[in-house]
Amino acid sequence: MTEAVGGSVAPKGRAAPFLVTDLPGPNAQRVIEADQFVTSPSLPRAYPLVVARGHGSMIEDVDGNTFLDFNAGIATCATGHAHPAVVGAVTKQASELLHYSASDFYLPIYVQLCERLMKIAPFDDARVFLGNSGTEVVEAALKLARHHTGRQNIIAFLGGFHGRSYGSVSITASRAKYRSSFGPLLPGVIHAPYADVFGLAGGNETAVAVDEYLERIVFRRLAAPEDIAAIVVEPVLGEGGYVVPPAAWIHKLRALCDKYGILLIADEVQSGVGRTGRMWAIEHFGVEPDILVSAKGIASGMPLGAMIARRQVMSWGHGMHGSTFGGNPLSCAAALATLELVESDLASNAAQLGEVLIERLGLLRDRVAQVRDVRGLGLMIGVEFETAAFADLVEMACFRHGLLVLRAGDTTIRISPPLILTYEQAVVGADIFASVCESTASSK
Repeated sequence: MTEAVGGSVAPKGRAAPFLVTDLPGPNAQRVIEADQFVTSPSLPRAYPLVVARGHGSMIEDVDGNTFLDFNAGIATCATGHAHPAVVGAVTKQASELLHYSASDFYLPIYVQLCERLMKIAPFDDARVFLGNSGTEVVEAALKLARHHTGRQNIIAFLGGFHGRSYGSVSITASRAKYRSSFGPLLPGVIHAPYADVFGLAGGNETAVAVDEYLERIVFRRLAAPEDIAAIVVEPVLGEGGYVVPPAAWIHKLRALCDKYGILLIADEVQSGVGRTGRMWAIEHFGVEPDILVSAKGIASGMPLGAMIARRQVMSWGHGMHGSTFGGNPLSCAAALATLELVESDLASNAAQLGEVLIERLGLLRDRVAQVRDVRGLGLMIGVEFETAAFADLVEMACFRHGLLVLRAGDTTIRISPPLILTYEQAVVGADIFASVCESTASSK
């Protein structure tokens, strides 16, 4: 167990983990046993964490163990846990109206959020559609792209994750098991290498040759460019391994889209809303998409997704798309509070502490032979190891030491703490992670 710091096991105000039982504790074990009997076996569960409550960047489990959260519920809890501004906004809204469908009627708070998103869109003259999740707004973007262009084919990238419903899982290519036995999937989907992350084109020297690959292989052999509706890309690869592509690679995608009238869709479900130190990750590259999709951190964990598109692209008519619960008033209230916090100081905090973490974690390259790379933008950081087995050992050992991290890609651990992370917490987390890596390496 991690040594106690201070005298309280409550998460509020803590910077270091505080473990009072073996993991999982007795109460956690009872929940896990009950869960295994009643829930779908498809739920993957990374390790036996049974959450009771959270505050800031700390999580407390049902046995009173306190953890430092470096995964933020898979990058969803942008403002941390139980941020008073978000809780206050949701509580106020709940006392006035829990739900009314924005697809069939008018909700002032729905309009307010769309106006806010329009103003911070990475392009001018936008319109907004609200859904419940990243998967839903990816589906909406695919439908809109096909409708607007009159074309059927979609290009996506190896390593990309875009969701689990039929359209979104059809363009997902991060793990075969997400697609296995569910076919036939959506037709007209073509996958290309993501910034040559798998070394298919010869390594870093050809990483920016996406235009050459698409021109010579895809457009010549698989589908004419005039039949491509959209290219869907994560500006920073998420589940595929937290990979930051060369800026030139993103620029060449934009140039290809401009050349052939193809829409560029930026999937910022994981990378958006301040996580990389800017509101949108694609802003780091100086490229404007035609459609942007956002979810996860946009409402601090409340279910919400947003599709933001250029006005001329959002050209479909009444009744062609909608959502019963999309833009629910509670989620809209949470999103408005979240965006206020991110714009005021959390994005800049992510940028500053991201530099701290990358610098401290980067020292592992020289100290632990199994560390292949440390990379990222803001608080979207990946530590890549030589093998998947070693990454698995590090993930579990971090949990045993009170630090919550999560795998991404084949051999990478993602570091994605809440954007309200403090400097002290960043240092504590980096030190625990380093210690775990070193001890894991020495035990092998």
